[in-house]
Amino acid sequence: MRALFSYGVALLILIGIGGWLATGTLVVGGNGPGEGEKPIVSVIEGQEHGPLHTTLASAGVLAEHPHPETDPALTIAQRNEAEGGENAALPSVRTVVFDAQPMQIDVPLRGRTQAKASVTSMAETGGIVDAVHVTKGQQVAVGDALCTLDQGTRVAAVSQGQAALEQANAGLVQAQLDFDTNAELRAKGLAAPNTGRAVEVALSGAKAAVSSAQAGLDNAQAELDRTEIKAKVAGVVQDPVAVAGSMLAQGAPCATIVQLNPMVFVGQVPESRIGLAHTGLEAQITTVTGAEVAGKVTFISATADNATRSFPVEIEFANDDLSIRDGVTAQATVTLGSTLGHLLPQSVLTLDDQGVLGVRTVEDGKVAFHEITIVSDTRDGVWVSGLPARAEVITIGQENVSAGQAVKASPDETTPDVSAESV
Repeated sequence: MRALFSYGVALLILIGIGGWLATGTLVVGGNGPGEGEKPIVSVIEGQEHGPLHTTLASAGVLAEHPHPETDPALTIAQRNEAEGGENAALPSVRTVVFDAQPMQIDVPLRGRTQAKASVTSMAETGGIVDAVHVTKGQQVAVGDALCTLDQGTRVAAVSQGQAALEQANAGLVQAQLDFDTNAELRAKGLAAPNTGRAVEVALSGAKAAVSSAQAGLDNAQAELDRTEIKAKVAGVVQDPVAVAGSMLAQGAPCATIVQLNPMVFVGQVPESRIGLAHTGLEAQITTVTGAEVAGKVTFISATADNATRSFPVEIEFANDDLSIRDGVTAQATVTLGSTLGHLLPQSVLTLDDQGVLGVRTVEDGKVAFHEITIVSDTRDGVWVSGLPARAEVITIGQENVSAGQAVKASPDETTPDVSAESV
């Protein structure tokens, strides 16, 4: 009896478990809600909505799994927005309003300093060097003597020219006297009229003789002056420097002068900014030695460098104390002008799905993405262009939202408005 009772209880338990399982759901190869789900009672009956299925469903003991209409590929945020509509919880972001303000367009250029000119003082006549008045590294001014050549017979030639001029002047005085006397005699009728032509020709010849003698003296004096070679520009003496006692032919160098005041900075302007460049722009130059000077753009090449596709530019600056030398590495910052831009914290910059650098803003309650261009990077933040004049920039949460998504924006009290502080 006990065995029969035990088997009976076990049978009742099995029937109960089977009934409970029959009210459940069998999932075969499901990939998401509503896929591969089937009531177990339908599997037992071999058909959908059989008699047993209908009875259990009417009794309210059969598990029902309505098929959702949402796309399982949607994200949780997108699914909540689709299912909840206006009542769904919107993602929260923090924002700060930034207003556009004038910003300088500064272009940094790397280059080097270069002497304004390197002038070689050459001998204009040949001769032996009697004296050299300068040494390498010496500063000279315009008109300072550099070399003196042997004068030779040049002094005698000047004396001879002076004597010839004096003789010609004496002949002119005599010819003028004869002309005046003949004019008086002809006026009194004491000289024939045709005699005037002869004294007139003699006077003209005397004047020509004076002019010729003066030219000869000037040439002799100029040849003598050429023995003194003087500096045509101010600067510092460099090689080559003539040696006393050596022979200098006409056109041979006496000394080379490097003109260090003013000097120029030589750099390259990128082709993307060449449209804004023009002569007269202000520039600040800093050398590797720590010297800082101000200058102006004096030259912009009309053709680009074939290798770098940039345009050579020269910036002239004063070097009164000659402290900046030729060929020193330097950097120049050229101010090309000003435009409207935004000064933003670097933390608000982000990338979109295509890797484009930009900023996410809130416009009419939805997220908008604006591609931006970094104009300059400062200690206060980054100057950018590409935003609306007044932009509500997302400062916290910009990485968790996408363009077109509705959000709940609230002011960010932790991120300062750097644009307002910098005005």
